[in-house]
Amino acid sequence: MVEIIILTPFLAGTIAFFMQGASGRPLLVITGAVHLLLSILLWAVRPAAVFPSFFAVTPEGLLSLLVISLLFLLIAIYTGAYLKVAAIHSEPVFNGSMLLFLSTMTMVTLSDHIMVMWIAIEATTLASAPLIFTHRSAASLEATWKYVLICSVGIALALLGSVLIALSMDVGGVDAPISFSALAGNARSLDPLWLKAGFVFILVGYGTKMGLAPMHTWLPDAHSEAPSPASALLSGVLLNCAYLGIFKTNKIMHAAGMGTFSGTVLMVFGLASILAAATYILKHTEYKRLLAYSSIENMGIIAFGTGIGGLAAYGAAICLIHHSLIKSSLFLSSGNILLGYGSRQIEGARNLIRRMPCTFVAFLGGFVGISGFPPFGIFVGELFIVIGAFRSGHFVAVGLFLASLCVVFAGFANHVIQIAFTDGGEGVHMEEQASMVWPQYALLATSLVLCFWIPETLDQAIIHAVTTIGGGF
Repeated sequence: MVEIIILTPFLAGTIAFFMQGASGRPLLVITGAVHLLLSILLWAVRPAAVFPSFFAVTPEGLLSLLVISLLFLLIAIYTGAYLKVAAIHSEPVFNGSMLLFLSTMTMVTLSDHIMVMWIAIEATTLASAPLIFTHRSAASLEATWKYVLICSVGIALALLGSVLIALSMDVGGVDAPISFSALAGNARSLDPLWLKAGFVFILVGYGTKMGLAPMHTWLPDAHSEAPSPASALLSGVLLNCAYLGIFKTNKIMHAAGMGTFSGTVLMVFGLASILAAATYILKHTEYKRLLAYSSIENMGIIAFGTGIGGLAAYGAAICLIHHSLIKSSLFLSSGNILLGYGSRQIEGARNLIRRMPCTFVAFLGGFVGISGFPPFGIFVGELFIVIGAFRSGHFVAVGLFLASLCVVFAGFANHVIQIAFTDGGEGVHMEEQASMVWPQYALLATSLVLCFWIPETLDQAIIHAVTTIGGGF
């Protein structure tokens, strides 16, 4: 079943390239539903992989897989209605790329071999690049090339990091597969110098794909130019896949007794990302770029919490789940705004509360959730991170963390108020269809439910995933 869940969207995506016109739209929803069913079965059964040297079912992988599967299904439902209204060049290429993107992201979550993980993350770049170029404008071409080139450089650095970790096995005299589970089990025997070097290269490499500053420069352009369903996948899911490679390598560092080193580096990159987002959010005039910088902020929050470890790492996992749900909802809402107003500029999209009331509720709810207001889960996750930081004595770092969050909120709130309540803007050119609104509500509702009730198996999976990362709860 482990390999089947990877092959299912791959085969569907291959078929979608040959389906003309709108005939491929139902295939997105059907594949999404089958993928979600397989993900739930995988969660319940936990079977062994046919190729156990390459793939394995891990708690962190299952968490990411379930989020990917749920998000893709809801985004696929939205996409069917979106494609009826939006001007999309070569719909078969768009549908096929969406499904191949799902396949490669699934492969990332189930990869255990360090080189298979690298191949899968590189494959996500190749599968998602056509989605950014969908509109085939000069700006989208520039964004696509920037995405491919910057992420490819990052992936090359991650490859070097993987080779260095393999070298740490040879120097340390470890005879074992180059898998994350085997490396964690033999971590104490790995050569510390090469392991540290490998971690830094992997962090910078996969951090480029994750959107950590200062390697984040591709992200605002890509999110701005990609169609909103693709933006929702890029922000809600792709960034998580890159984080998974960093997270698994960080677990090896902790198992080797070098968690303080890896944690400090993660905290520095996390704070740099939050500060960069705070700087740019204040002055940006496009709402899709605004959401992109919000993603950079949230990836910084997650990296910062993971670096602290213990309760903060648990909070980072909570933020990861809720960011995916809420940010995907926001990007889908931004798609409605773009279709309705015909402008990506905040100045051109005003008085949303009266002109698109259903989208307004989803957009405002997403803003409240992503800003860390209670009762949304990001508030809970950030609270755990702050408590964990105080417990571990990182007083200066948590002070910068809180100050940066306040700046981000102030800038974000100012722009959202302009969009929602200020008079002006062009007339609305699109009627709010139910299938282009209720997926956002479903994503926000899921986030709210998880704030008040986390299934025991889900909670245990999070605890088991982060329990080896620095300290207790």
